Amino acid sequence: MSVKAFELVPAVERDLLMGDKARINIECIECCGKNLYVGTNDCFIHHFLLDELPAQKGPITFTARKLSHKYLGLKKAVAELRAASALDRLIVLCDAMVFLVDMATLETVSSVAGGGAKIKGVAAFCVNENPVSGDPFCVEIGVVSAKRRTVQIYMVYEDRVQLVKELTTPEQPCAVSLDGYFLCLALATQYMILNYATGAAQDLFPYNSEERRPIVKRIGREEFLLAAPGGLGMFANAEGASQRAPVNWSESVIGAAVCFPYVVALDEGFITVHSMLDQQLKQTLSFRDGHILQDFEGKVVLASTKAVYILVPLPLERQIQDLLASHRVEEALTLTEGAQRNIPKDKFQILRKRILQQAGFIQFGQLRFLEAKEHFRKGQLDVRELISLYPLLLPSSTTFTRCHPPLHEFADLNHLAKGDPEKVLQCKKFFITYLGEVRGTEGSNGYREDVDTALLKLYAEQDHESLLDLLASENACLLADSAPWLEKYHKYFALGLLYHCNGQDSEAIQLWIRVVDGDLHDFTRPDLYEYIVDFLSFCSNLDLVWKYADWALRKDPKVGIQIFTKRSLGKDQSAQLKPDDVLTYLEQHSQAGLLYLEYLVLEKQIQKEQFHTHLAVLYLERTLYLLSQSPAAEEQAAAAREKLQALLRESSLYHVQLLLGKLETCDQLLMERATLHGKLEEHDKALHILVHQLRNYSSAEAYCMWVSSSKDSAYRQHLFHFLLEVYLAGTVPGMDKDVAGEDLAMAAVDLLNRHGEVFDAARVLSMLPDGWSLQLLRPFLGCAVRASMHACRTSRLALGLSRSENLQLLHDRLKERKKPILVSEKKGCHLCHNTFSEPNVVCLPGGVPVHTHCAAQRVRDPPASTALTNNTNHT
Repeated sequence: MSVKAFELVPAVERDLLMGDKARINIECIECCGKNLYVGTNDCFIHHFLLDELPAQKGPITFTARKLSHKYLGLKKAVAELRAASALDRLIVLCDAMVFLVDMATLETVSSVAGGGAKIKGVAAFCVNENPVSGDPFCVEIGVVSAKRRTVQIYMVYEDRVQLVKELTTPEQPCAVSLDGYFLCLALATQYMILNYATGAAQDLFPYNSEERRPIVKRIGREEFLLAAPGGLGMFANAEGASQRAPVNWSESVIGAAVCFPYVVALDEGFITVHSMLDQQLKQTLSFRDGHILQDFEGKVVLASTKAVYILVPLPLERQIQDLLASHRVEEALTLTEGAQRNIPKDKFQILRKRILQQAGFIQFGQLRFLEAKEHFRKGQLDVRELISLYPLLLPSSTTFTRCHPPLHEFADLNHLAKGDPEKVLQCKKFFITYLGEVRGTEGSNGYREDVDTALLKLYAEQDHESLLDLLASENACLLADSAPWLEKYHKYFALGLLYHCNGQDSEAIQLWIRVVDGDLHDFTRPDLYEYIVDFLSFCSNLDLVWKYADWALRKDPKVGIQIFTKRSLGKDQSAQLKPDDVLTYLEQHSQAGLLYLEYLVLEKQIQKEQFHTHLAVLYLERTLYLLSQSPAAEEQAAAAREKLQALLRESSLYHVQLLLGKLETCDQLLMERATLHGKLEEHDKALHILVHQLRNYSSAEAYCMWVSSSKDSAYRQHLFHFLLEVYLAGTVPGMDKDVAGEDLAMAAVDLLNRHGEVFDAARVLSMLPDGWSLQLLRPFLGCAVRASMHACRTSRLALGLSRSENLQLLHDRLKERKKPILVSEKKGCHLCHNTFSEPNVVCLPGGVPVHTHCAAQRVRDPPASTALTNNTNHT
């Protein structure tokens, strides 16, 4: 899990610091910008200027130039240095005393009259890097008392210090860190958080300061890093909670610093680097005799007793690339997300996208397709980077070039799969899925042609079922690149769809016709012939319809005629075909012409005599033709005759005399002749054919029912009486008189018994022969008696209802008479509008009084012609 995150670079060599003085040791350091201050055990402060030399190929290097040094005159080691750059001061802890030193001259700052610039009895102090004071020329510090269990808050000015707050602690503090109002303290046996504004305290966890050196390090706003028992680096916020998992460092850690996203720890022999993101140990550096580790403005500085070093972080991008090179994708992504706070937003977004894309290709090379797809999606990968792995998949007209530096190490798909056909197939399947998802999103904007063309090629090669869906929907497939590919894999139906998408319908139909005719082989659509017919039926280019309709009709007239019958009567009249033109075209296709006429007459019900007559003539000719054939065509003849009879009965638009002329000499179609006579109201001729020639009495009855179906009851009664008279005449040409009379008599009896409700019973009884038995006519007579009784009773009911209504009207009239009608000289007639001069008046319905002569005149003359004058007394 290692990664090279830092390089250790010398900053101040031993010779520059102390020369040949062997007993001088470094006690503390402070770095402010390019200025490095070193405090030694002989009470000196040394001031160096650090210059950073840019790296050519190796790490960054530093050169140190000594500017000055100063002896503080206390004969004690300098314990602590902190820079206050806003005041141009160094805050120095030496001999249990805090005082101020000028940063440039290293001269001790004297106090002004009435104030003090020193704090005595100090064990440790820290600077508040998140000050609560609004004064820019003031530094807040927290001070641990050396002898009392107190912590003090001071304001440090340019030439004085001022006590602000003093707080008592339960134990003697030995280390302190300050952020805002919150003090993080290491006591003798535990850590605690103390709010010096409110006095609220929060115990954290126990710790024995006698066994090892405590560490209290502010790492961010209201967040601290602490050395916990068990070799753990614990994080704690101002509420006493930990929002990060601890890092597992050495038991003997003597110093720690944070250089996000890493925690750097120093023990007796090593520098260890842990990630704050996943808490893993990332790097270990050997470092002997180290005893100081601090971070200054993002710069990690270490010191042994004799020299100063800087831990230079490698660029995060380089670290991430190293992780990716080792295929440690998750670590690289974790580090990338953690680097967000250290990199400008725009630059970070670019970096993040590239890292995600690289991670996706690494996962893709490992055939981890789900993870790869997710990384490609988040990284907004130019999908052509993926397409370019497959030879010839991108169209020849593309302007795409691979990203530089490259996102992956693969030359092509074969290189990635190392020649394994199974891996190549898996990759192609992933391509198909991924491209299918991308083509409908913003990921394909600007290069839709490349995506759709590549997808079509993959579909064709893999014989994928979605090929037709792609071409049937809106697409941007390039014809020049796609057509040869479809031909290569014998996808001729799909190629026709591609031609259609590009407005080349003629080429599409020609190609499909060659497949249907067997010149080309493609089994994609077994019903390709029906598809062509359907295509032509919706084709708006009428020239193509006329051009290829002949082929379709010769192939199968029943299916081919749908080219004309399926065309919808839409608003676009330019795409419609005139029936007369179609019929003229179909003259050379007799069967298709018949089907089209049936469509016009029977389905569309076009009310045009020409079409109805033409269809009837065709039906008649076909029936006559089939009747002239051998008995083998008997069933076909019966079916054809049935269609002819139905048309003759149901249609009223054909030319009856024309058809009668064609049937005049045909004795096989007597039923049809009878129907035609019925259309001409020649019922005697029709019934003569049915009764005397065909002797088909049931058809005669059916004829009467059919002819009178749309007439009134009187017409139907007249027709049935006429049929009865024919039956009672009793003679049939060419038949024995007695036999014919008996046969017709039975037909008459059946007619009366079946349709008794139609006849006038009194008239029928006067027509019947005297010798007929009543028992024979029992059903008819029973029906007649019931009908007569029903009519009598119905009339009585009607009479009773009328009388009741008349009585009600008389009652209402009497009620109206009882009401007074007021007439005066001031009231006027509603007809002539003159006032009344005498009491003789007539009351209109509603109680309206009018003059008697006006009412009489209105009765004589209609209201429209009555012109009443108003000569006098108009009101």
